[in-house]
Amino acid sequence: MHLQQLLQDMNIDVDTFPGGELEVRSPIDGKIISTVKAHSTHEVSEVIQLATEASQNWKLVPAPVRGELIRQFGNTLRQHKAALGRLVTLECGKIYQEGLGEVQEMIDICDFAQGLSRQLYGLTIVSERPGHKMLELWQPLGPVGIISAFNFPVAVWAWNAALAVICGNSIIWKPSEKTPITALVCQELFIRTCKQFEQAPDYLSQVIIGDATIGEQLVNDRRVPLISATGSCAMGKKVGTAVASRFGKSILELGGNNAVIVAPSADIDMAVRAIVFGAVGTAGQRCTTTRRLFLHASIYHDVISKLKKAYQSISIGNPLDENNLVGPLIDKQSYDAMQAAILKAEAVGGKVTGGKRVNQESFEHAYYVEPCLIEMPEAEKTIQTETFAPLLYIYPYTDLECAVALQNDVPQGLSSSIFTNDIRESELFISAMGSDCGIANINIGTSGAEIGGAFGGEKETGGGRESGSDAWKNYMRRMTSTTNYSRDLPLAQGIKFDL
Repeated sequence: MHLQQLLQDMNIDVDTFPGGELEVRSPIDGKIISTVKAHSTHEVSEVIQLATEASQNWKLVPAPVRGELIRQFGNTLRQHKAALGRLVTLECGKIYQEGLGEVQEMIDICDFAQGLSRQLYGLTIVSERPGHKMLELWQPLGPVGIISAFNFPVAVWAWNAALAVICGNSIIWKPSEKTPITALVCQELFIRTCKQFEQAPDYLSQVIIGDATIGEQLVNDRRVPLISATGSCAMGKKVGTAVASRFGKSILELGGNNAVIVAPSADIDMAVRAIVFGAVGTAGQRCTTTRRLFLHASIYHDVISKLKKAYQSISIGNPLDENNLVGPLIDKQSYDAMQAAILKAEAVGGKVTGGKRVNQESFEHAYYVEPCLIEMPEAEKTIQTETFAPLLYIYPYTDLECAVALQNDVPQGLSSSIFTNDIRESELFISAMGSDCGIANINIGTSGAEIGGAFGGEKETGGGRESGSDAWKNYMRRMTSTTNYSRDLPLAQGIKFDL
């Protein structure tokens, strides 16, 4: 499937995206599929100014009307779901079913946001003073900067964009330089929707293309009150520090070192299916990928045997071929990092199954690998770092509380899961004594979150929340207002100040 054909399927003129110096390679075969123009620092500054002006107009539009724009955008996405899903696969390498799933996430968040646009509730608060009332109000922020990663090139933008827009903000999107085409296409589809919506101002949504220096400019600009950034923990530390230094707000969705615990009472077959998808989906390149597995000693060998059998049946290859379940790593750098991690595990006694490069004869400059199981010796500490690849480190355990402690004893805190049919074990896992992650699942894997719940994690994962629940509050500023409807002027705390 060629890029030109996909653009044609969405009625997008290929000349809409002028060529430039940034080469875009498909991880499917390692070949250049397009070149795009990167923005200069001067152009980025202009984009921010235009976004500032757009936000001043957009915040005057009633929230339910803003929601109608997002509803219409969701319908635009529905019309082009198949082609956009294929484009996601072409540019980032995830299998086509996952590409479709990512576009469906965009549609789902549009539906969610449209309903939410009528529910941006504040509070009425009882005042201690007679004849007074207190209100809590939520107001738009202004331009929202969105920095997204290659592995979810469109869905994470939509999580932020849909909520930011219904909250009355303009948006500036800085996609990964590895996946700019999907961003430009989504921008074109959004503009197409805006043109049919008379209340939408020009420059409500804009895309800036470039490397980390462009992202740094966005992060450091005081005209952008909120930065939502998805990426590595190292990147997040830089972004969070820079935004905090100018007293801005940030939503950080960073790395995960996610674990599954399988207890003796678990449905083993169900657990194995969930573990395999969690560990190998998107070729292990999800922030919620299952990276560590704790198996009770009584079921350890049975589960290992089933996992090895399942891994042997996984078809690896071109992700546009729907017979394949695992596509390529994004690039050589990711492949090298995976091989280095395997060598490091072997050096401490890890027993490795898989992990070799495959299909090299067919794809010389693409990096397909066998998903890898690593049986680790029992240790006081588990693997502390995240490698963005299909690596699953496996540990035995005998005591659940010790297994939970090992699960928690890492810098990251995104997603976690336990498989058990024992209510005491499941309740312990989600109690204050249990998982310290932002996501704690029972009898379901670590990946595949629904948009209805707030998504995000703790510790070096950043602490941010996106998508559902009350994550919308991140995109607004809180205002407390007190009204005196009496004829007196009593002061709070009983203070006397008589003139």
